[in-house]
Amino acid sequence: MLQRPQRGDPFWIWMLHWWENLSWALTALVALVTALSGTLTAAKTGLLALLAVLALCYTLVRRRPDSGLLSPQGYLCVLVLALGGVSWLGSGFGVLYMVMLPQFVTFADKVRPAVVLSGFGALAITVGGTLREGWGVDVLAKNTISSLGVYAVAVLMAVLTPRALAQRDERVRLRAELRTAQLELSEVYQRQGAAEERERLAREIHDTLAQGFASIIVLAEAARSGLSADPARSAQQLQSIEQTARENLAEARVLVGAAPHSGVAAGSVAATLRRTLDRFTEDTGLTVTAELAELTDTECDQPTRVALLRCTQESLANVRKHAAASTVGVVLALHPHGVELEITDDGRGFVVEESHGFGLNGMRRRLAEFGGELNVTSSLGDGTRILATIPLNGRT
Repeated sequence: MLQRPQRGDPFWIWMLHWWENLSWALTALVALVTALSGTLTAAKTGLLALLAVLALCYTLVRRRPDSGLLSPQGYLCVLVLALGGVSWLGSGFGVLYMVMLPQFVTFADKVRPAVVLSGFGALAITVGGTLREGWGVDVLAKNTISSLGVYAVAVLMAVLTPRALAQRDERVRLRAELRTAQLELSEVYQRQGAAEERERLAREIHDTLAQGFASIIVLAEAARSGLSADPARSAQQLQSIEQTARENLAEARVLVGAAPHSGVAAGSVAATLRRTLDRFTEDTGLTVTAELAELTDTECDQPTRVALLRCTQESLANVRKHAAASTVGVVLALHPHGVELEITDDGRGFVVEESHGFGLNGMRRRLAEFGGELNVTSSLGDGTRILATIPLNGRT
């Protein structure tokens, strides 16, 4: 049995629904006019009784389709008998067949039952009208021709309705698939966002807190070993430990959202790098030569300054932990194609292709966010050269 149309159903399904409602409005009007027109004869009483029984059966099958008292096909059989009866009892009542046409499609499960049962309906009004008018070839022919015209409409409706339902079902399926795809895409975006955020936090922790803790460990070991031999030097190293710990605390607050801005102070990038290099020299005792170009805020904004500082900190940390170098060179220069930061050392070097550490990969990803790139040149015994390039106005 065809259910009530839903939002998004094809127009044809809505038309059947409206037609079905209109058919009962017209049927009620016919019953009212019959009851109020003149003396209530036996024919009028029988006609009203048939319409009442038909309305009762319709209400039962519509309101309680699963009650088992009357099936949709059973209701159509009642409809066929009622149509034959009303066309026999009253003149002109055969028109109710055309009014009730949508119900043959609405209550039939498939095309064939709809065509067959609507055909029985056409036969019923033909026989009923012929019996009322008097049996004869001319009367039978006239009633048959008029019934066949209406029956052709019923067949057309029975054929078109499944196509409209198939279109409706296809739209429902596509909408369901679209909702599923949207949910899956949303989940993918959420997972991607979470992964990117984890990667960002991991990079920030590595470049700030982890490097700071590594520096604290190295300074603490140096201070402990030189405590008796060089107390002044140990005191200086303890002061560096305290300062590094405070910087780590500030960075931790930034990472957890307790501080509104990056821990890197605003100002000239050259001044920022120079402070970092002075701390490195103080902590390690290595010789550092620096050529740092003064860049304006337009040429080097705060995010770019942070990226250059993190690359410098990571490179110096690698020098301290792995290079066994005696001299470090740092050059910050502005070129037409962008800002370049070059860091070299005369340490033991390494095989670049065999290096898979988080630090170098983190620098590459950080620079890639600005459209920049990282080039690493090194070989065993020949030191290392790090070249970080960020294009002007190249932030993506």
